[in-house]
Amino acid sequence: MKAVVFHQHGGPERLRYEDVEPPRISPHEALIRVKACALNHLDIWIRQGIPSYQIPLPHISGCDVAGVLEEVGQEVAGFAVGDRVFASPGLSCWRCEMCLAGRDNLCPSFKILGAQVNGGYAELVKVPVLNVIPIPGALTFEQAAAFPLVSVTAWHMLFSLAGLRPGEEVLVMGAGSGVGSVAVQMAKLAGARVITTVGSDEKLPKAKALGADEVINHAKENVMKQVKSLTDGRGVDVVIEHIGPEVWDQCLLSLARGGRLVTCGATTGGEVKLDLRYLFSRQLTLKGSYMGTRAELVQAAALMGQGRLKPVVDQVFPLKDARAAQERMLSRAIFGKLVLAVT
Repeated sequence: MKAVVFHQHGGPERLRYEDVEPPRISPHEALIRVKACALNHLDIWIRQGIPSYQIPLPHISGCDVAGVLEEVGQEVAGFAVGDRVFASPGLSCWRCEMCLAGRDNLCPSFKILGAQVNGGYAELVKVPVLNVIPIPGALTFEQAAAFPLVSVTAWHMLFSLAGLRPGEEVLVMGAGSGVGSVAVQMAKLAGARVITTVGSDEKLPKAKALGADEVINHAKENVMKQVKSLTDGRGVDVVIEHIGPEVWDQCLLSLARGGRLVTCGATTGGEVKLDLRYLFSRQLTLKGSYMGTRAELVQAAALMGQGRLKPVVDQVFPLKDARAAQERMLSRAIFGKLVLAVT
Protein backbone atom coordinates (compact mmCIF):
# COMPACT_ATOMS: atom_id res chain seq x y z
CA MET A 1 0.00 0.00 0.00
CA LYS A 2 0.99 3.64 -0.36
CA ALA A 3 1.73 5.71 2.74
CA VAL A 4 3.50 8.88 3.81
CA VAL A 5 6.36 7.84 6.08
CA PHE A 6 9.27 9.44 7.88
CA HIS A 7 12.39 7.39 8.64
CA GLN A 8 14.12 10.08 10.71
CA HIS A 9 12.91 12.94 12.87
CA GLY A 10 13.28 16.40 11.38
CA GLY A 11 11.56 18.86 9.06
CA PRO A 12 8.80 18.34 6.47
CA GLU A 13 11.41 17.16 3.98
CA ARG A 14 11.59 13.91 5.97
CA LEU A 15 8.15 12.87 4.72
CA ARG A 16 8.22 10.31 1.93
CA TYR A 17 5.38 8.93 -0.16
CA GLU A 18 6.28 5.27 -0.65
CA ASP A 19 5.17 1.63 -0.67
CA VAL A 20 4.90 -0.09 2.70
CA GLU A 21 3.57 -3.42 3.93
CA PRO A 22 -0.17 -3.27 4.72
CA PRO A 23 -1.11 -3.82 8.38
CA ARG A 24 -2.44 -7.18 9.54
CA ILE A 25 -5.29 -7.27 12.02
CA SER A 26 -5.94 -9.42 15.08
CA PRO A 27 -9.33 -11.01 15.85
CA HIS A 28 -10.38 -7.89 17.82
CA GLU A 29 -9.24 -5.29 15.27
CA ALA A 30 -10.63 -3.74 12.12
CA LEU A 31 -8.88 -2.62 8.94
CA ILE A 32 -10.06 0.70 7.53
CA ARG A 33 -9.53 1.70 3.91
CA VAL A 34 -8.72 5.35 4.46
CA LYS A 35 -10.67 7.87 2.42
CA ALA A 36 -9.61 10.96 4.37
CA CYS A 37 -7.20 11.81 7.16
CA ALA A 38 -7.03 15.20 8.89
CA LEU A 39 -3.84 16.89 10.04
CA ASN A 40 -3.14 17.94 13.62
CA HIS A 41 -0.25 19.84 15.18
CA LEU A 42 0.60 16.58 16.92
CA ASP A 43 1.67 15.23 13.51
CA ILE A 44 4.30 17.95 13.28
CA TRP A 45 5.56 17.49 16.84
CA ILE A 46 5.87 13.72 16.36
CA ARG A 47 7.72 14.21 13.09
CA GLN A 48 10.09 16.70 14.73
CA GLY A 49 10.65 14.36 17.66
CA ILE A 50 9.39 14.57 21.25
CA PRO A 51 11.44 12.92 24.04
CA SER A 52 8.28 11.66 25.78
CA TYR A 53 7.12 9.91 22.60
CA GLN A 54 9.56 7.09 21.95
CA ILE A 55 8.25 5.66 18.68
CA PRO A 56 9.77 3.05 16.40
CA LEU A 57 10.86 4.34 13.00
CA PRO A 58 9.81 4.45 10.22
CA HIS A 59 6.50 5.98 11.31
CA ILE A 60 3.15 6.85 9.71
CA SER A 61 1.34 9.85 11.22
CA GLY A 62 -2.38 10.69 11.14
CA CYS A 63 -4.74 10.74 14.14
CA ASP A 64 -8.06 11.45 12.42
CA VAL A 65 -9.23 8.78 9.98
CA ALA A 66 -12.45 8.26 8.04
CA GLY A 67 -13.12 5.56 5.47
CA VAL A 68 -14.76 2.20 4.87
CA LEU A 69 -14.17 -1.10 6.59
CA GLU A 70 -11.90 -3.26 4.48
CA GLU A 71 -11.67 -6.21 6.86
CA VAL A 72 -12.94 -7.10 10.35
CA GLY A 73 -11.44 -9.53 12.85
CA GLN A 74 -13.00 -12.90 13.68
CA GLU A 75 -14.19 -11.65 17.08
CA VAL A 76 -15.75 -8.45 15.72
CA ALA A 77 -19.54 -8.09 15.87
CA GLY A 78 -21.82 -5.26 14.78
CA PHE A 79 -19.73 -4.12 11.82
CA ALA A 80 -19.42 -5.35 8.25
CA VAL A 81 -17.04 -4.82 5.36
CA GLY A 82 -18.04 -1.65 3.48
CA ASP A 83 -19.41 0.24 6.49
CA ARG A 84 -18.66 3.99 6.52
CA VAL A 85 -16.73 4.67 9.71
CA PHE A 86 -14.31 6.96 11.47
CA ALA A 87 -11.75 6.08 14.11
CA SER A 88 -11.74 7.34 17.68
CA PRO A 89 -8.11 8.51 17.96
CA GLY A 90 -7.66 7.67 21.66
CA LEU A 91 -6.47 4.09 22.30
CA SER A 92 -7.20 2.72 25.79
CA CYS A 93 -7.05 -0.72 27.44
CA TRP A 94 -10.72 -0.76 28.57
CA ARG A 95 -9.76 -2.95 31.55
CA CYS A 96 -8.10 -0.60 34.06
CA GLU A 97 -9.78 1.37 36.85
CA MET A 98 -9.80 4.60 34.83
CA CYS A 99 -11.29 3.01 31.72
CA LEU A 100 -13.99 1.24 33.72
CA ALA A 101 -14.85 4.56 35.38
CA GLY A 102 -15.38 6.17 31.98
CA ARG A 103 -12.16 8.22 32.21
CA ASP A 104 -10.40 6.37 29.41
CA ASN A 105 -8.16 9.32 28.47
CA LEU A 106 -6.48 8.78 31.87
CA CYS A 107 -5.72 5.11 31.10
CA PRO A 108 -2.08 4.31 32.05
CA SER A 109 -1.59 2.76 28.59
CA PHE A 110 -3.39 5.57 26.71
CA LYS A 111 -2.05 6.18 23.22
CA ILE A 112 -3.11 8.25 20.24
CA LEU A 113 -3.51 6.83 16.76
CA GLY A 114 -0.78 8.25 14.54
CA ALA A 115 1.36 9.26 17.52
CA GLN A 116 2.65 6.21 19.38
CA VAL A 117 1.27 3.83 16.73
CA ASN A 118 1.00 4.09 12.95
CA GLY A 119 -1.89 6.22 11.74
CA GLY A 120 -3.88 7.35 8.75
CA TYR A 121 -1.40 8.91 6.30
CA ALA A 122 -1.89 5.67 4.38
CA GLU A 123 -4.30 3.71 2.24
CA LEU A 124 -5.03 1.30 5.11
CA VAL A 125 -4.93 1.60 8.89
CA LYS A 126 -5.78 -0.87 11.64
CA VAL A 127 -7.52 0.01 14.90
CA PRO A 128 -9.16 -1.90 17.76
CA VAL A 129 -12.82 -2.48 16.92
CA LEU A 130 -13.72 -0.49 20.06
CA ASN A 131 -12.31 2.55 18.24
CA VAL A 132 -14.57 2.14 15.20
CA ILE A 133 -17.58 4.48 15.10
CA PRO A 134 -20.14 4.84 12.27
CA ILE A 135 -19.95 8.15 10.41
CA PRO A 136 -22.93 10.18 11.66
CA GLY A 137 -25.56 11.65 9.36
CA ALA A 138 -24.58 12.60 5.83
CA LEU A 139 -21.04 13.80 6.59
CA THR A 140 -18.52 13.36 3.79
CA PHE A 141 -15.33 11.44 4.49
CA GLU A 142 -13.41 14.73 4.59
CA GLN A 143 -15.85 16.18 7.15
CA ALA A 144 -15.81 12.99 9.21
CA ALA A 145 -12.01 13.10 9.39
CA ALA A 146 -11.98 16.78 10.33
CA PHE A 147 -13.77 16.62 13.68
CA PRO A 148 -12.81 13.69 16.00
CA LEU A 149 -9.63 14.78 17.78
CA VAL A 150 -10.45 18.48 17.99
CA SER A 151 -14.07 17.84 19.00
CA VAL A 152 -13.28 15.44 21.82
CA THR A 153 -10.59 17.86 23.01
CA ALA A 154 -12.86 20.91 22.92
CA TRP A 155 -15.74 19.08 24.62
CA HIS A 156 -13.49 17.82 27.41
CA MET A 157 -12.05 21.30 27.97
CA LEU A 158 -15.31 23.24 27.92
CA PHE A 159 -17.64 20.95 29.79
CA SER A 160 -15.78 18.25 31.73
CA LEU A 161 -12.96 20.49 32.97
CA ALA A 162 -14.18 24.10 32.77
CA GLY A 163 -17.79 23.21 33.59
CA LEU A 164 -19.08 25.90 31.24
CA ARG A 165 -22.65 26.95 32.05
CA PRO A 166 -25.31 28.84 30.04
CA GLY A 167 -24.95 32.59 30.39
CA GLU A 168 -21.25 32.53 31.17
CA GLU A 169 -18.64 34.36 29.10
CA VAL A 170 -15.83 32.40 27.47
CA LEU A 171 -12.70 33.39 25.59
CA VAL A 172 -11.62 30.87 22.93
CA MET A 173 -8.12 31.53 21.64
CA GLY A 174 -7.59 30.99 17.92
CA ALA A 175 -10.92 30.51 16.18
CA GLY A 176 -9.05 29.47 13.04
CA SER A 177 -7.44 26.47 14.73
CA GLY A 178 -9.03 23.04 14.76
CA VAL A 179 -9.83 23.10 18.48
CA GLY A 180 -10.84 26.78 18.37
CA SER A 181 -13.22 26.41 15.43
CA VAL A 182 -15.12 23.66 17.25
CA ALA A 183 -14.90 25.21 20.73
CA VAL A 184 -16.53 28.43 19.49
CA GLN A 185 -19.48 26.44 18.13
CA MET A 186 -19.83 24.25 21.23
CA ALA A 187 -19.70 27.18 23.64
CA LYS A 188 -22.33 29.09 21.65
CA LEU A 189 -24.55 26.02 21.43
CA ALA A 190 -24.27 25.68 25.22
CA GLY A 191 -25.64 29.19 25.73
CA ALA A 192 -22.44 31.06 26.52
CA ARG A 193 -21.38 34.47 25.26
CA VAL A 194 -18.35 33.69 23.10
CA ILE A 195 -15.35 35.96 22.55
CA THR A 196 -12.64 34.61 20.27
CA THR A 197 -9.42 35.68 18.58
CA VAL A 198 -7.99 35.50 15.06
CA GLY A 199 -4.70 36.59 13.52
CA SER A 200 -5.92 38.56 10.51
CA ASP A 201 -8.83 40.70 9.35
CA GLU A 202 -9.60 38.09 6.69
CA LYS A 203 -10.56 35.63 9.44
CA LEU A 204 -12.91 37.99 11.30
CA PRO A 205 -16.09 37.15 9.31
CA LYS A 206 -15.23 33.44 9.38
CA ALA A 207 -15.09 33.48 13.16
CA LYS A 208 -18.37 35.37 13.29
CA ALA A 209 -19.95 32.76 11.03
CA LEU A 210 -19.07 30.08 13.59
CA GLY A 211 -21.24 31.87 16.13
CA ALA A 212 -18.75 34.08 17.96
CA ASP A 213 -20.35 37.12 19.58
CA GLU A 214 -17.12 39.14 19.53
CA VAL A 215 -13.90 38.63 17.57
CA ILE A 216 -10.52 40.15 18.42
CA ASN A 217 -7.67 40.44 15.91
CA HIS A 218 -4.77 39.58 18.20
CA ALA A 219 -2.28 40.80 15.58
CA LYS A 220 -3.58 44.35 16.01
CA GLU A 221 -5.24 44.47 19.43
CA ASN A 222 -4.31 43.63 23.00
CA VAL A 223 -6.48 40.64 23.85
CA MET A 224 -6.73 41.32 27.58
CA LYS A 225 -7.66 44.98 27.11
CA GLN A 226 -10.30 44.10 24.53
CA VAL A 227 -11.74 41.36 26.73
CA LYS A 228 -11.99 43.72 29.69
CA SER A 229 -13.64 46.35 27.48
CA LEU A 230 -16.15 43.84 26.12
CA THR A 231 -17.03 42.60 29.63
CA ASP A 232 -17.24 45.99 31.37
CA GLY A 233 -13.95 45.36 33.14
CA ARG A 234 -15.01 42.03 34.64
CA GLY A 235 -13.21 39.50 32.46
CA VAL A 236 -14.44 36.11 31.27
CA ASP A 237 -15.47 33.06 33.27
CA VAL A 238 -13.56 30.59 31.09
CA VAL A 239 -10.52 30.73 28.80
CA ILE A 240 -9.81 27.92 26.33
CA GLU A 241 -6.11 28.08 25.44
CA HIS A 242 -3.82 25.90 23.30
CA ILE A 243 -1.06 28.27 22.20
CA GLY A 244 1.24 28.68 25.20
CA PRO A 245 3.68 31.41 26.24
CA GLU A 246 2.88 33.77 23.36
CA VAL A 247 -0.58 34.41 24.81
CA TRP A 248 -0.38 33.04 28.36
CA ASP A 249 -0.24 36.32 30.28
CA GLN A 250 -3.09 37.85 28.29
CA CYS A 251 -5.21 34.75 28.84
CA LEU A 252 -4.62 34.75 32.58
CA LEU A 253 -5.29 38.47 32.89
CA SER A 254 -8.53 38.09 30.91
CA LEU A 255 -10.10 35.91 33.61
CA ALA A 256 -12.73 37.24 35.99
CA ARG A 257 -12.42 36.49 39.70
CA GLY A 258 -13.03 32.78 40.16
CA GLY A 259 -12.38 32.18 36.47
CA ARG A 260 -11.15 28.92 34.97
CA LEU A 261 -8.40 28.53 32.34
CA VAL A 262 -8.00 25.21 30.52
CA THR A 263 -5.01 24.58 28.28
CA CYS A 264 -4.34 21.69 25.89
CA GLY A 265 -1.34 22.77 23.84
CA ALA A 266 1.94 24.57 23.56
CA THR A 267 2.44 25.57 19.93
CA THR A 268 4.66 28.52 20.94
CA GLY A 269 6.72 26.73 23.60
CA GLY A 270 6.38 24.80 26.82
CA GLU A 271 7.35 27.22 29.59
CA VAL A 272 5.34 30.07 31.14
CA LYS A 273 5.71 32.25 34.23
CA LEU A 274 3.08 32.39 36.93
CA ASP A 275 2.64 34.75 39.86
CA LEU A 276 1.07 32.55 42.52
CA ARG A 277 -0.21 35.59 44.40
CA TYR A 278 -2.35 36.57 41.44
CA LEU A 279 -3.57 32.98 41.13
CA PHE A 280 -4.76 32.54 44.71
CA SER A 281 -5.89 36.10 45.42
CA ARG A 282 -8.30 35.99 42.46
CA GLN A 283 -9.21 32.34 43.20
CA LEU A 284 -8.44 31.20 39.67
CA THR A 285 -8.45 27.61 38.47
CA LEU A 286 -5.90 26.29 35.96
CA LYS A 287 -6.38 22.89 34.36
CA GLY A 288 -4.45 20.89 31.81
CA SER A 289 -6.36 18.86 29.24
CA TYR A 290 -5.28 15.93 27.10
CA MET A 291 -7.73 14.57 24.54
CA GLY A 292 -11.06 13.41 26.00
CA THR A 293 -13.19 10.34 26.57
CA ARG A 294 -14.94 8.07 24.10
CA ALA A 295 -18.30 9.11 25.55
CA GLU A 296 -17.51 12.78 24.90
CA LEU A 297 -16.56 12.01 21.30
CA VAL A 298 -19.82 10.12 20.74
CA GLN A 299 -21.79 13.11 22.07
CA ALA A 300 -19.92 15.50 19.80
CA ALA A 301 -20.33 13.17 16.82
CA ALA A 302 -24.09 13.06 17.30
CA LEU A 303 -24.26 16.87 17.12
CA MET A 304 -22.08 16.78 14.00
CA GLY A 305 -24.45 14.31 12.39
CA GLN A 306 -27.42 16.52 13.26
CA GLY A 307 -25.74 19.56 11.75
CA ARG A 308 -25.80 21.46 15.06
CA LEU A 309 -21.99 21.43 14.99
CA LYS A 310 -20.11 21.68 11.70
CA PRO A 311 -16.64 20.43 10.77
CA VAL A 312 -14.55 23.29 9.40
CA VAL A 313 -12.33 22.20 6.49
CA ASP A 314 -9.79 24.71 5.19
CA GLN A 315 -8.29 22.72 2.30
CA VAL A 316 -8.01 19.17 1.02
CA PHE A 317 -4.72 17.77 -0.31
CA PRO A 318 -4.00 14.42 -1.98
CA LEU A 319 -2.14 12.00 0.30
CA LYS A 320 1.07 12.32 -1.70
CA ASP A 321 1.15 16.05 -0.88
CA ALA A 322 1.25 15.58 2.90
CA ARG A 323 4.45 17.60 3.08
CA ALA A 324 2.77 20.60 1.42
CA ALA A 325 -0.18 20.21 3.80
CA GLN A 326 2.09 20.26 6.86
CA GLU A 327 3.93 23.28 5.51
CA ARG A 328 0.61 25.08 5.07
CA MET A 329 -0.29 24.25 8.67
CA LEU A 330 2.96 25.81 9.85
CA SER A 331 2.14 29.00 7.92
CA ARG A 332 -0.75 29.80 10.31
CA ALA A 333 -2.75 30.95 7.28
CA ILE A 334 -5.42 28.27 7.69
CA PHE A 335 -8.92 28.49 9.11
CA GLY A 336 -10.13 25.08 10.24
CA LYS A 337 -8.72 21.69 9.35
CA LEU A 338 -6.41 20.48 6.61
CA VAL A 339 -7.38 17.06 5.25
CA LEU A 340 -5.58 14.48 3.14
CA ALA A 341 -7.76 12.69 0.58
CA VAL A 342 -6.82 9.08 -0.16
CA THR A 343 -8.01 7.59 -3.41
